Amino acid sequence: MVRTIVGANWGDEGKGKITDMLAGESDIVVRFQGGANAGHTIINDYGRFALHLLPSGVFNPSVVNVIGPGVALDIEALLSELEGVVQAGVPTPQLLVSERAQVMMPYHVQLDCYEEERLGAHSFGSTKSGIAPFYGDKYQKIGLQLCQLYYPDVLREKLEHALSIKNALMEHLYHKPPIDLEALITHMTGLAERIRPYVCDTNRYLHEACKAGKRILLEGQLGTLRDPDHGIYPMTTSSSPLAGYGPVGAGVPLWAMSDVIAVTKAYSSCVGSGPFTTELFGEEAQALRIRGGDKGEFGAKTGRPRRVGWFDAVATRYGCMMQGATYVALTNLDVLGYLEQIPVCVAYEIDGERIEHFPVTPLLERAKPVYEALPGWMCDTRGIKRFEDLPENARRYVETLEKLIGVPVRFVSNGPRRDEIIVR
Repeated sequence: MVRTIVGANWGDEGKGKITDMLAGESDIVVRFQGGANAGHTIINDYGRFALHLLPSGVFNPSVVNVIGPGVALDIEALLSELEGVVQAGVPTPQLLVSERAQVMMPYHVQLDCYEEERLGAHSFGSTKSGIAPFYGDKYQKIGLQLCQLYYPDVLREKLEHALSIKNALMEHLYHKPPIDLEALITHMTGLAERIRPYVCDTNRYLHEACKAGKRILLEGQLGTLRDPDHGIYPMTTSSSPLAGYGPVGAGVPLWAMSDVIAVTKAYSSCVGSGPFTTELFGEEAQALRIRGGDKGEFGAKTGRPRRVGWFDAVATRYGCMMQGATYVALTNLDVLGYLEQIPVCVAYEIDGERIEHFPVTPLLERAKPVYEALPGWMCDTRGIKRFEDLPENARRYVETLEKLIGVPVRFVSNGPRRDEIIVR
């Protein structure tokens, strides 16, 4: 059985907490796409963690954690994260890294930073983690798979070819010093040796695990609206965060796929640029932002204040549809306990026309939210373990969102900790 956890919106929905919880019911957790450009915040008995590459199953000693071939593998970042969780008292996780994973190179990060600097006011809001240059190289076939680091002749040939292109950009577009080939080979060879104990054929391992009936959990990064094909292009990421990409990025057979859990917040939040229809500003935004999560709505990777807004049923319904969600995990319900009334976006208005479907980006940029106000519950709900024990208006809020998005809400997160989840 293979279950998949994905974001229904812009990312930052609280997927890490849900994965951390469901990892306790799993044998294997697999990260299937993205890189170190976003983070999953997890709070448990070991402390508070912001994971960027490590699968969120690392806090369960019995779980095997896998970095799939679809991941943008930043070796230094992964090893640093691993060292960090162990130093915090977490038992050394079981970790496997696909020999087919593509490797993030130092020049990917440099080029990402230089391009954002060159674009200035027209930048895409990149986290400057090298993701766009990395995936560009992957699909131009000038990237490096992890396995190729262990063949010196192959490594040298690949880097010579790549640097003939990269140094032209460095010198003539960005006016920066060229990259030294020998120093880069030495650096990458050293990283290859450091990660060697974890490298294996994860495709074969996972197929055998599926045949043996192991419980496998796939973990995606970001959310539907950051998908390069189905999201708010071009303000997207460079890999697909859809559950449909899970079998490809993880390396599991399609026949093993079962549930898709789409995660969404009880309001909206967003890191990065692009149209955000329900966005709040000023004091109203700050009041929501400072209450969000355990330390407010600030990016786990960047620390940047997240853009926040009211729940967008149009975007979330679309997000769940494109993910093929079988059920939903609703997070951060407790955050809204300070409000007398809670606006919910039920439709958009574009050039005077009301629509209830999610439009393409040029139309989305002109969309205005159509709100319906729901009564708030004006109390703290943290610590409540059963759905029926929530205040009546909190229950109605969840039930209304469930009806609007058309997918059952099975989990309701009622606080930032692992155990603060109501199962319906």
